[in-house]
Amino acid sequence: MDNKELKAIIALLDDPDREVAEVISDTLLKKGIEAIPELEKAWENTLDEKIQERLEDIIQQIQFNTAKQHLLGWIKTGAEYILEGAFFVAQFQYPDIKFEKISNEIEKIRKDIWLELNDNLTALEKVRILNYFIFDIHHFSRNTADFYSPQNCYLNKVIETRKGNPISLAIIYLAVSYKLGLPIYGVNLPKNFILAYKNELSITDTDNEENNILFYINPYNNGAVLGRREIDYFLTQQQLKPQKSFYVPCSNRDIIIRLINNLILSYEKIGAPEKISGLKELLETVMT
Repeated sequence: MDNKELKAIIALLDDPDREVAEVISDTLLKKGIEAIPELEKAWENTLDEKIQERLEDIIQQIQFNTAKQHLLGWIKTGAEYILEGAFFVAQFQYPDIKFEKISNEIEKIRKDIWLELNDNLTALEKVRILNYFIFDIHHFSRNTADFYSPQNCYLNKVIETRKGNPISLAIIYLAVSYKLGLPIYGVNLPKNFILAYKNELSITDTDNEENNILFYINPYNNGAVLGRREIDYFLTQQQLKPQKSFYVPCSNRDIIIRLINNLILSYEKIGAPEKISGLKELLETVMT
């Protein structure tokens, strides 16, 4: 379908017959992301509020379907690189963002750190270098002034503002660590989100995975290093019963589930039900 045909189809959205309008909408939805430029032009060129509303609905649905398809594809292919999963979630709100731009920002940090790393360093020394560059040189920090802002969960905004929440700062840290080949993984700790540095030399024992962990890292506190005792104390403070999942690495899929749940909570706090319904559908896609 060329642009001329696309324009002709869009022009039929003003058909008073509801069934015709629905067929046209379905046709445009199937066309997908390629239809958006012409849909946006049509929106700019009409003064009819009903037509504008129809166009907005179609554009938003196409954008949502695209983000959902990308996220589902990421999961089906192994969900290996957490930056990609977080990017697809950000596409839910910011469909025009480019992965290359975000990836380049991570690459800048990786290069800075890589120049300082060598095989003679201990795991703790490597983490100190990561912390220095991520938090002191590239200025990532926690957003305490507006903790529940949805922007804290969208990867592009976190990179732009250098402000985030526990899960988004952990994703930045994980993305850099992944590119450096460091054995750092997410840990799904309630009311926070931390990382585990695994022993590279140990033989993996899935029945006793905690024994393979050298220490934990808290990105929300400038990469502070923790031991199991600190986690125990935190759980006691929060009146939470310890569970194995609070101490061992989780999957990248679990991290994205946590990210979407955080977004849902954020939109609940500010009262945006239309965003919540879409995010719940996105969450269902990830969980099934």
